[in-house]
Parts: sequence; C-alpha cells; structure tokens
Amino acid sequence: MFQPCASDERSSCLVSSVSWNEENILNDSAAPERSIVCRQRLTGGNLGFMSPFVRSPAMIDLSIRTMRPDEISIAVNWAAAEGWNPGLADDACFAAVDPEGFLIGELDGAPAATVSCVNYSASFAFLGFYIVREDLRGRGYGLRIWDAAIAHAGPRVIGLDGELAQQQNYRKSGFELAYANVRYGGIVAAPDAPQAGVMALAEVPLAAVEAYDAKVFPAPRPAFLRAWIGSPGHVGCALMRDGGLVGWGVIRPCRKGCKIGPLVADDRATAEVVLSALLASVGSGEIFLDVPSINRNAVALAQDLGLVPVFETARMYTGAILPSRLERVFGVTTFELG
Repeated sequence: MFQPCASDERSSCLVSSVSWNEENILNDSAAPERSIVCRQRLTGGNLGFMSPFVRSPAMIDLSIRTMRPDEISIAVNWAAAEGWNPGLADDACFAAVDPEGFLIGELDGAPAATVSCVNYSASFAFLGFYIVREDLRGRGYGLRIWDAAIAHAGPRVIGLDGELAQQQNYRKSGFELAYANVRYGGIVAAPDAPQAGVMALAEVPLAAVEAYDAKVFPAPRPAFLRAWIGSPGHVGCALMRDGGLVGWGVIRPCRKGCKIGPLVADDRATAEVVLSALLASVGSGEIFLDVPSINRNAVALAQDLGLVPVFETARMYTGAILPSRLERVFGVTTFELG
C-alpha cells in the first residue's frame, strides 16, 4: 500500500524533508505534505495506490487532472522557488517524456498541488515534483495527488531521490538504496577552445546516442533525448573514436548558472575532454554537476575542477532495475526525472 509522507518543513522538488512520524501518516489525513525530492532532506512514507484512512471533506474538493504541456512550468516554477534551480527550458523537455505523467490538483480552478510520475517504459517510472502550495499544506491535498501519481505508475518499479538520513524510513515504504548522488557547484574558468576531435552532439546519429544511454539509464528514453539535445540554449558535445561514440554530454542554462547533465563517457580521460568542450561553449561562470558518488572517478573529476559539494541525495528504487554502467556516469541528467 503506497502513501506519501508527511512533513512539517519546506518543500522541494525531489522528495520532501520531514520530521518522520509513522503514526501520523497512517492515522492523520491532514498530515502536512512536501515535495518529492528534497534538498539535503527527504521524507519517508508507505507508497501505494490508496490511502487507508478516511478523507476529510476538504480533500474531496481537490480536483486532479493531467497537466497540459504548457502547465508543467507551474511545477518547474514552484521547484525553483524551493531552491532546486531548474533549467530554463526544462518544462518543454519534460513534457516529451510522458504527457500523462504530470498531474495538477486544483481548488476552485487554482493550482494547489503538483506531482510527476513519468512512465519511461513498461517496467520503470520516476517520481518527482510533489509539491503542495505553501498556504495549503497540512490539509491532506498531497495525499490525494500522490495516490493518483502512484496509480499512474501501475506495477512499474519507481525511482526517486531523497535524503541519506531518511533511508530507513524509505525502506519501510519499499524503497532500497542504490547509491548517493552529490551535487557539486562552483565558479569555473572555461578553456579557450575545445580539444580536437570533439563534435556537436546533434551531429551524432540519435540511434548511437540512444544506444549509449541504454547502458547508463534504466529505461529507453528516445523522446526525452531528442528534446534534451535539441532544446534552445542546450549545448551538446560528443567524442567519437574508431567510428563509435565514447563520450557525450549536455550543458544548459539554469535559473542560476549552468548545469552539466548528462555527462557520460567510457573513462575519466574521455569525460574530461567532453567536459572541457562543454565549458568552452558557455565561458566562465557558475557550474553545477550532479555526480553518483559510487563513481569515484566522477567525484575526483568534480573535485579537481574546483567544485564543492552543495547537497546529497539518495537514489532509491522500489525494485530491481536494468543494470546501469554507473562507472560511465560522470554527471546525472536531472534529479527531477532521473
């Protein structure tokens, strides 16, 4: 039985922060909600299709429906207000993944809550953007929209990111830790020009990019990759060797600075070449790179660049996923959609 978690702190766009209280979750329909991927903190909860408690009359007033593509910006803007620093074109890219996976809860026609649970395949989904409007928290609205999101995922394994300290609470909900992600950030002086041999990612056959991505992500995501690579403001670079793709990455402008993601390569030396080209494309400035801590070469690369940890999350899943070559992941694509 899946349920969202309760929280008495500020929300964010991964998994919310919380003062964990299992009794309140099971018995109090008015437990405060927060969003689903929190900055440094995360809630716990019992994931499931229906909540085993009586709904309050106020909860019945919430109308839940699928967002229109242009409404995804509501969730992105709310996430930005919580400090998650999304990309300037993220909403359009996210809309390409699963048009039915972004939900909005409304009271009298006004946005009250959001959540996303995008189905990448018949076996994998990713949860994010669980946010209740600040003035409406603590009334049970989050529970209803959470149920709708989980129902959309059906029997799929669900992934999310959350606070390391709350792992035990998530285990009670069926989640198991896969690894920690660390966001690194800092001011970087860009090189004057990329090294020889680097090419624009858009010039690489999409089939080659998809094949490489299948090695590092738990499900195929061709629609997302097309949108991510071709989005205005996004710059992609790639390195080919002996006719094969050996590394590629994307950098995009955000509310603050730029984020690099994904950054994937056969080895650190290749990742450094691609990274240098990405940095050269935007010039000096503030850069953020989300790194799976299990990849020690990726951690060392971020540190050698002069970046410092900003916060950590725990990547967790409700079941087994397809094997991923995390030693090739030097930068996570996005915390919100995996």
